[in-house]
Amino acid sequence: MGYYDLSKAERVQLYNTLEENILINITEEKFDYILLYAADRDTYIRKNTYLILGRLYDANPSFQSRIIQIIGQLLKNENEKIRQTMVNCLGEIGKKDAEKVLEMFEIALFDKHHSVRNAVIGSLKKMGEVNPIPILNFAKKYLHHPEAEIRREVIHGIELRGRTHPEEVLPLLKEVQFEKVKRVRNMVIHVLGQISYKNDCLEKVVQSLREWENKELVDEALVEILDVHIRYKDFSVKTYAEAKQYIEKSF
Repeated sequence: MGYYDLSKAERVQLYNTLEENILINITEEKFDYILLYAADRDTYIRKNTYLILGRLYDANPSFQSRIIQIIGQLLKNENEKIRQTMVNCLGEIGKKDAEKVLEMFEIALFDKHHSVRNAVIGSLKKMGEVNPIPILNFAKKYLHHPEAEIRREVIHGIELRGRTHPEEVLPLLKEVQFEKVKRVRNMVIHVLGQISYKNDCLEKVVQSLREWENKELVDEALVEILDVHIRYKDFSVKTYAEAKQYIEKSF
């Protein structure tokens, strides 16, 4: 039976049990309960595990080094669900304390399993949204990494910050405008679209693209930007027609 198959009262009871046992593990410097919950088949058990760990990290400074130590040990576990849960926990911690977890992200970036690497992307996104400086610096470090998938991951990881502050991520995207690998190049175009539709964002993106040298990529990005204004019409500040008119006037 899954977490959301339970009644609300049963979910509260289960959550309290998870929290109590995780707290016992941290206090006793063990991780048997955490190991069990982090490997659970139910996504929501794993999610509650990393959220509880993140909350305990924030609330109890005396626990912080222990929690970091536990995460470091479990990132070496053979079970990808456990490693994925620990990466998500790093994302929670990194919202405020990114410098303490980025070294472990450097390991997780190269994980053999796609679910762990996807957790890295998700964690970079949520960290970068609220704690941008260390995350943008981290991403910049890997923009030209020899492995294409690493480049793709870090470009994807700066997307959320760009949705509200495109001016902060546009210089990084401009730096990789001549990316040759199609999968990575498409991610650059995707992110340009995703950072174009909120308040004051289209103007910043378009004005930046006017200065880019790779006109072929710019043309593809403009098509994507207009497509985003169709797909996200209920969330876009400008209508498709308004976005199209602004782009045509700018170019």
